[in-house]
Amino acid sequence: MTVIWAIGIALLVLALLWLLLLLPRQGAPGWEALGRARYAHRGLHSLTAGRPENSMAAFRAAVELGFGAELDVHLMRDGSLAVVHDSSLKRVCGREAVIEDLTAPELAGYPLQGTPETIPLLEDVLELFAGRAPLIIELKAERGNAAALTDAVMARLEGWQGTYCIESFHPAVLLRLKGRYPQVLRGQLSQNFLRGSEAGGLSWPVRLALTLLLTTVFTRPDFIAYNYRDRACPSLRLMRRLYGVREVGWTIRDRAVMEALEREGVTPIFEGFVP
Repeated sequence: MTVIWAIGIALLVLALLWLLLLLPRQGAPGWEALGRARYAHRGLHSLTAGRPENSMAAFRAAVELGFGAELDVHLMRDGSLAVVHDSSLKRVCGREAVIEDLTAPELAGYPLQGTPETIPLLEDVLELFAGRAPLIIELKAERGNAAALTDAVMARLEGWQGTYCIESFHPAVLLRLKGRYPQVLRGQLSQNFLRGSEAGGLSWPVRLALTLLLTTVFTRPDFIAYNYRDRACPSLRLMRRLYGVREVGWTIRDRAVMEALEREGVTPIFEGFVP
């Protein structure tokens, strides 16, 4: 019986520790304006219509139809902020280049996916969306630049007349926001990193911690942006039930799936169709 009691107590302690690690920030204002929108993933892109992902054409299409947009931001060599998903430009521009190594004037030489569109700067997108539709801004930290990237984005957003939140896969971005910009709604991006295809060179303990959202106690996010296919994650379910954390679902490519998630209170990031 002593051994059974010891095991029971150990399991109880582990359960309480798990719940502590999942404690988000609660009650920060501003989600009302963000949570009722639908967000076009990398803009309302359609290559057949000449609107590549993360292009001004895709963002104009989104805002004209009343959608918010999700976009990705990298810090360039000259301190400019480029809106593009990948650090490598091979996929979207067909050229061997890394966005962190470029400067703003060089972007004119990098057309997107064979179209006349080029990689926009963050300030161009902000001007388009000001006072019109909300943004989910994902920060793509590379080469240990999480703090510099976060500071540069926040400097660009200072005084902007628009509605936004910031999210990132990298907990260091959220730590920077928590420490220096607590007024900003911040979100932890995640998915099931335990699948081999999602490992990305991460060690097994890091993959486990990111999948189970175990950095939450340090970063205290306002929302969790989780791959909707992986939302059976027990940590995400606990955070929703116990703490009422907001959930953003990505990337949804089916109208019926989107509407079902919305009925559960999930804010959708969609692509491939017009809701």
